[in-house]
Amino acid sequence: MEVLTMKELLETGVHFGHRTRKWNPKMASYIFTERKGIHIIDLEQTVEMFKKAYYYVRDRAAEGAEILFVGTKKQVQATIAEEAIRCGAHYVNRRWLGGTLTNFATIKQSIARMKKLETLVEDGTVEAMPNKEASKLKRELAKLQRNLDGLRHMERVPDLLYVIDPDVEQNAVHEANIMGIPIIAIVDTNCDPDPIDFPIPGNDDAIKATKLITARIADAVLEGREGRQDEVESAPAKEEEGEPEGEAEEIEVKAEAEEAKTGTEEIEEEEIEEKLEELGIIEEEDDDTK
Repeated sequence: MEVLTMKELLETGVHFGHRTRKWNPKMASYIFTERKGIHIIDLEQTVEMFKKAYYYVRDRAAEGAEILFVGTKKQVQATIAEEAIRCGAHYVNRRWLGGTLTNFATIKQSIARMKKLETLVEDGTVEAMPNKEASKLKRELAKLQRNLDGLRHMERVPDLLYVIDPDVEQNAVHEANIMGIPIIAIVDTNCDPDPIDFPIPGNDDAIKATKLITARIADAVLEGREGRQDEVESAPAKEEEGEPEGEAEEIEVKAEAEEAKTGTEEIEEEEIEEKLEELGIIEEEDDDTK
């Protein structure tokens, strides 16, 4: 089964690039042609490069890797949040805070502060405070939630970064490069593909186009995690099944040994009888008996 088809890409407008005057020359190899002042992206390359990205994400997810979805443009904010939540990934869809990757210890403190304020609001402590102080804490909490809500469960620096429009998310891409974190990104004709490990040439502005590719990346994460879960569940079963098999093999080996031993004893008895016959001892005994 194809993870992404040419028909789906055409229907969602993934092939439409930016105006020719806004292009980045480094994207020349991914451009098919120009039409009415707009670059048309080569979808054959998009399909092949997406497959590589898909299987890489799936395999890393199966190993237990964590992925961070990044997309702060207005038209992709909802898509980033929905698909990240669906596959259990972390996400940034409002504003990339400087140091999210390179200074994660400080970001982690801010996340802890957000959770503490949420507890104060839930148990009614804030309502009991003076209005001015309560209002100040609520504003602080709203700001923290807006920027860090998608990172609340992130306990460590992620292993992968998925980005929509690396040109807009330059800070995120730069930090990931510093940290050596692989990047999967939708790169339009105005982007620089060099800092991206797994570029996916395509339209990074259209809602349908970005949703299609982001949803498939989320599917790759889910597929990888399901495979990992199956392995974890099947491991104890294999161990339990292995014990009787081992016992059966041991019994079989013992039986073969006994059989071989018996066979050897029979051969030895036959040889002894032959020797006695040659010496005439058995015949003499028969004569005496008669």
